[in-house]
Amino acid sequence: MFRFLKNLSLTAVVIISLASSTITFGLWAISLSTQVATMTASAAATAVAHRTALAKAVAKTKAKARLRRLIAAAPFVGLAAVGYFEEQDFQEWLLDNPEGTRAEYGCEVAALTAEVLDETLQDLPDSFRPNADQFSNLIETRSNCSNAPETQM
Repeated sequence: MFRFLKNLSLTAVVIISLASSTITFGLWAISLSTQVATMTASAAATAVAHRTALAKAVAKTKAKARLRRLIAAAPFVGLAAVGYFEEQDFQEWLLDNPEGTRAEYGCEVAALTAEVLDETLQDLPDSFRPNADQFSNLIETRSNCSNAPETQM
């Protein structure tokens, strides 16, 4: 009889231990699943907010460019506006390059302009694309800046 009670109590302890550990691990799994769901929702919301902010920044940049083109279309007002916008761009560039000079800024602008011009010309149909010789001055300006640092974009 003593042996039976000993086996019964041992079996009861094992069953209770297994049942309690099963319940504990089940609750732990539910907790982790809830955390994963919350983090996934947070990441999705952050991605949407970032995409919205990026789209707004791109739209703002396009609007600035459109405004600059519109103002530059009027000859006298456009000339003053171009000077103002160029000085504004130089001051922004100077924040990133505090040791920079106007010559270095000019070289960087010339390099970027040459890249954009080349990309734009490549998009044109062959019948409308001008000869490369017509833009030799721009290339010559870039070669005069060969000792200037490369653009950092």
